[in-house]
Amino acid sequence: MKLATKLIHAGAEPDPSTGAIMTPIYQTSTFVQSAPGKNKGYEYARSQNPTRKALEDALAVVENGKYALAFSSGVAATDAVIKLLQPGDEVIAANDMYGGTYRLFTKVFEKFGIVFKYIDTTNYNNVAAAINSKTKLIWLETPTNPLMNITDIAAIAEITKKKNILLAVDNTFASPYLQNPLDLGADIVMHSVTKYLGGHSDVIQGCLVMNEKELREKLYFIQKSCGAVPGPMDCFLVLRGIKTLHVRMERHCQNGEKIAHWLRNNSKVGKVYWPGFEDHPNYNIAKKQMRGFGGMLSFTLKDDSIENAMRVLSSTKIFSLAESLGGVESLINHPASMTHASIPREERIKNGLTDSLIRLSVGIEDADDLIEDLKQAIG
Repeated sequence: MKLATKLIHAGAEPDPSTGAIMTPIYQTSTFVQSAPGKNKGYEYARSQNPTRKALEDALAVVENGKYALAFSSGVAATDAVIKLLQPGDEVIAANDMYGGTYRLFTKVFEKFGIVFKYIDTTNYNNVAAAINSKTKLIWLETPTNPLMNITDIAAIAEITKKKNILLAVDNTFASPYLQNPLDLGADIVMHSVTKYLGGHSDVIQGCLVMNEKELREKLYFIQKSCGAVPGPMDCFLVLRGIKTLHVRMERHCQNGEKIAHWLRNNSKVGKVYWPGFEDHPNYNIAKKQMRGFGGMLSFTLKDDSIENAMRVLSSTKIFSLAESLGGVESLINHPASMTHASIPREERIKNGLTDSLIRLSVGIEDADDLIEDLKQAIG
């Protein structure tokens, strides 16, 4: 089955009682049992809900996985993965990553004795050198947030398989439409479903997708025991969002490409971070493991002052200054003070995330209108 067809029909079964083509919203906290322990597959909505079950089935299908678990946010999904570990275990993570993930690792889990190493994962040798007997997990983002760095998932998976190390990939920026890390050897795929999968900036949710049943059971136990589950209305909204992922992503990619090239040709723009440029350091890897380059990009200005960046950030009329990404509307963001504010400045600067960096989530509006908006804002 081709991807577009799969996205529309994944997890969709007509309601057996009414024939409704859309999965009903089962707005209930509990389920009646005919006798103690005898039920129709559902006991309590924290453990499972039919709307959530339909969504989890759909998420597994679209990521070419066997199992999926939905969580109340992307951070909650990430939290569940780290809870697989024990004090003293070590995690290798990218030095360019979402600030919320960094905050979770450093402010929550470090005090429980889990050790995190932040390295440039785009270099295979860096990853191989960082591994030791205590390494239990490698956490990748590709493309990274916000510098759009690319890591070779298949190459890293070769290491982790040999060393019996879990490989988890945050696939939020690419979405399942552009990249499927399980096919490349990853053990776990994480999404902030809030972003492209939901697609309409109206829901907070996360998910994990995997192939191994034993791993699924461990993560399900954490999901059920810790309770960071989404409500049925949120699951319904994401089920609806998945149906249009392919048409939205095609437009995100088209608009992203036009704007990336326009920015690069603008005399007032400094550096543009977008993996679709042929001179991007890992362009060939991006081309190999992705089906397109997405709608996320970042840039600096030639006048690389924080004052000039703030002026641009506050001057757009179609791009909205806001956190998040992946919705149909275009957003402009200042990582240093917004999405990545939790990362110490010296760490940000060392890794290339300057105070004046601007991040764009390019929506599906008319590209010419978006370019005109940036043109008047940049001046």
